[in-house]
Parts: sequence; C-alpha cells; structure tokens
Amino acid sequence: MADSFTLGTVEVSLSPQERFEEFLQSRGKRITQQRRVLVEHIFRRHEHFDADELTDELGRRDISPRVSRPTVYRTLSELVDAGLLRKFEIGGRSVYEHDYGYPQHDHMHCQTCNKLYEFSNDELAQLRDRVAREYGFRVTGHRFIITGICQKCRAAQQQRRKRPVDLV
Repeated sequence: MADSFTLGTVEVSLSPQERFEEFLQSRGKRITQQRRVLVEHIFRRHEHFDADELTDELGRRDISPRVSRPTVYRTLSELVDAGLLRKFEIGGRSVYEHDYGYPQHDHMHCQTCNKLYEFSNDELAQLRDRVAREYGFRVTGHRFIITGICQKCRAAQQQRRKRPVDLV
C-alpha cells in the first residue's frame, strides 16, 4: 500500500474556525481563546488522534493560553457535534479525524502497531448503494473499518521467526 495516498479535499464555504464559531454562536456558547487554539492545532494537519495525544502535544508546545484536559474533552465533543470531527472507537480508545472538508473514506486498522490507513474505493461505495436500494434504505453515510495486520508488521513478524536462535 502506498504511504502517499491522499484523499484530497471537499470544497467548503467556511474555514473550520469560522464553522466552529458559527456552531458555538448558534448554541449560545462563548468563543474562547482556548477553543480557537484547539481548532487551529487540530486542523493544521490531517492525522488521526485521541484526546490524550492531543493534550500531550499541546503540553509540549509553548501555547498561550494553556488548554486544560477538561477543555480538550469538551471541545472535542463540540467539534464532533458541529460536524467538524468524526469520532470512532478503535482498540478500546476514541479516535478522532477531520470530517469537515474531507471526502467519504474508509479505514484499515493494524492490530499490531495500531496505525490507521485511509482508503477510498468506488466499488465499495457502489455495493453500499446497491444494498441500500435493495432494502429501500437512504444512505446518509457509512463507516467501514478493516482490521488486520499491516505489511510492515507482518514483515517484522516473519523476520523474527527466521532468526537462527529460534531454530535451536
């Protein structure tokens, strides 16, 4: 699998920051500097992460104002509610990824190294649509995660088995 795979983007009318501010205003919530810092940090690059990883990253950076752990958890929940992030459970932990401005895609999860690989497959989408039509179901989205062991981890396992000391 190529590590250079990219999903591209979807054209959106507002930046993630503007969209989040609009969401907060519609709920009568304040737009704090801590929330701004979090949105900026999260949308700087596209990676999967959990709340603890995000908190650790923010702690290593010299950020003012400081963002507390409870603020991270609350803001992540609000970002999911606003449609900016998608949350899913992998290996007993909540993982987040960008949802706003990114096309529908699926994942493969390596159970050894815990890495997530993104992919998009037209045949899978066609199958989903065909099954939905067959059952009279209107699709609003889907989540498909293939679990297994990635190529790097399989290669490492095979090398460990071939050591001469193992043959004794």
